[in-house]
Amino acid sequence: MSKELIENAAAMVAYPKGILAADESSPTLTKRFAVNRLESTALTRRDWRETLFSSPGLGEYVSGVILYDETFNQTTTTGLSFPDFLADLGMLPGIKVDTGAKPLAGADGELVTEGLDNLGPRLIDYYAKGARFAKWRAVLQIDRGKPSAVCIQANTHALARYAKLCQESGIVPIVEPEILMEGDHDLAMTSRVAKTVLAAVFDQLRSFDVTLSGMVLKPSMITPGTNGPTASPKAIAEASVECYRDVVPASVAGIALLSGGQSDEAATANLAAMNEIEALPWPITFSFGRALQDTPMKVWASSGQDRQQTQTSLMTRITTTASVLRPRHLISV
Repeated sequence: MSKELIENAAAMVAYPKGILAADESSPTLTKRFAVNRLESTALTRRDWRETLFSSPGLGEYVSGVILYDETFNQTTTTGLSFPDFLADLGMLPGIKVDTGAKPLAGADGELVTEGLDNLGPRLIDYYAKGARFAKWRAVLQIDRGKPSAVCIQANTHALARYAKLCQESGIVPIVEPEILMEGDHDLAMTSRVAKTVLAAVFDQLRSFDVTLSGMVLKPSMITPGTNGPTASPKAIAEASVECYRDVVPASVAGIALLSGGQSDEAATANLAAMNEIEALPWPITFSFGRALQDTPMKVWASSGQDRQQTQTSLMTRITTTASVLRPRHLISV
């Protein structure tokens, strides 16, 4: 395994930085623009993302940015490709490589993420264009009989195949098994499901001989369902860390949490509570999308696309989130 791969994985989760997830598909970003009465074209989407990425000081708190294919292949207003633009600002360029979740045959509405066809050649091309890490998102739901064993098997197998292909191309894989928040389940149910899913993830990663120090895990926080009993940040943090300690090997480069539809305040409060827990075997940081971008997008819309105001809003959210991270001496478990 290349030294570059392991160094990049470590850099992605190095204190005091996290990852900015700006990999919404064009249709998804169009929907978010529509809510804010913004026109969505290739150029307006480029301008939005260039505004975010060029925020003064962003590289002090963001180690890397996950891009969507459209953005990855665009150039900035200064004529640089976005991967080169990010690299010049000291941030690693990343790329979302899955092609989305599709119905899983025979699984009663459950989903499996696709995109493995021709992934190897695509990764080689992305690396040549500057990508140094990638992301693949699996989606699992909690409901009666769900996630099923077949759904877990299909999604974790795909995650492991993707991760191995990434490492063979010199690209750090972000492994993202997202357990959706929708439902009326409690914290204990989420924890049981997450342990089962994450155990299956690492069984599959081992079977494909994926180097764990050359990958980043992007799991859901252990939260109750959106219609379930409420839980405090302390309870969520304790349940999350207990779950990860049980099943996530200490050799994993780090954990970069997704926000999963939580508000920016809730996601940051839960992240802060986790970072108060001592003697973690891996750094725990953020890989947020909406939790960092929702407020800046409202400012972008209300200000007539004023760059400075939008960037100030983003940096307020970024610095607030990064401020809850804690340096620590990492120990083996």
